[in-house]
Order: sequence, then C-alpha cells, then structure tokens
Amino acid sequence: MASIIGHCALGFTLGKLLLPEPRYWPYWLLAAAAAFLPDADVIGFKFHVAYGSLWGHRGLSHSLLAAAVVATAAVLVVRGRAGAPAPGRLWALVFLATVSHGLLDALTNGGLGVAFFSPFDAERYFFAFRPLAVSPIGVKNFVGEWAARVVRSEARWILLPCGLLLLGQWARRRAFGRA
Repeated sequence: MASIIGHCALGFTLGKLLLPEPRYWPYWLLAAAAAFLPDADVIGFKFHVAYGSLWGHRGLSHSLLAAAVVATAAVLVVRGRAGAPAPGRLWALVFLATVSHGLLDALTNGGLGVAFFSPFDAERYFFAFRPLAVSPIGVKNFVGEWAARVVRSEARWILLPCGLLLLGQWARRRAFGRA
C-alpha cells in the first residue's frame, strides 16, 4: 500500500481541486479521510482474515462498489446541512477520493494487487507501471530505510504532483479571478 501520507495528500488535493472555495475546507478533510478509509481492512489481520480473501487487505474495501457506498453514505450524512456542497459534487469527490486509494495501491511494487471489481470479480490487479515503494503495514513498522524509501517515492510520485496541481489551481484563480 501507499502510506497514509500519500493517500491523505491525494484525497485532500482532490477536495481542494473539486471544491476550491475555502468554506469547503471540512470537505477537503473528508476527502483525505475517504482516501485512507479502505485501509480499515487491515483490522482483519488481527482476526486472521486471509490477505487474499474478499474481506482481506486490498479486497472488497478497495473496490469501486465500496467507493460508491462510501460516497452515498457521505451524501446522506451531509444532506441538508447549511453550506454543504451540491450532493452530486460531494458524491463525486468522495467517490474519487476513495477510489484513489486503490489506484495508488495498484501503483505499488508489493502486495497482492487490488480487487477493484469485488465482490463480482475476485481478481487482484496492478498497473504495469508501479513506481511507488510499498509501505509496511502498521505505524510501528514505518521506520528505517524502508520508510525512507516509501517517503522518497511518494514525494516524487504523489506529493510533488499534488503540490503542482494545487499551485496551478492557485495561479489560475489568481490570474483569472475567483469566478
């Protein structure tokens, strides 16, 4: 998996790009959380759930179906709140943020792949291009050279592109006004 740093940075960036007005900052944080949420499946290791099972790591929780459920739940929770973004826009943001998790994991150089189409298809997928160093599971394992390698690869392949996208958005808004 990519680390919590990479997942949350991409989710936050999606939030800022899709809902750029500062009043939406809580939804930027929601997108960051949604981007990390699929890794809640690691709790299965404590209960001896097999990695490759439907409920295992990178299984159902990393699927497009799970992302649609999370996005729908977010819209239902937020519905009717003053100042909330349009439901369709919020759904798209949370869906894309949640899907981004599996996309990043499919770019890593380790693990079993991502079950994007679970529960309908149990096959796990990787992309042909896999530049991200796989992160160890668990905070206590995120130390030493392995952690440094993960941070370096995420800085290059996630943080830098996110920063450039946000800088481009800022420059565009500054050049063309807030409209």
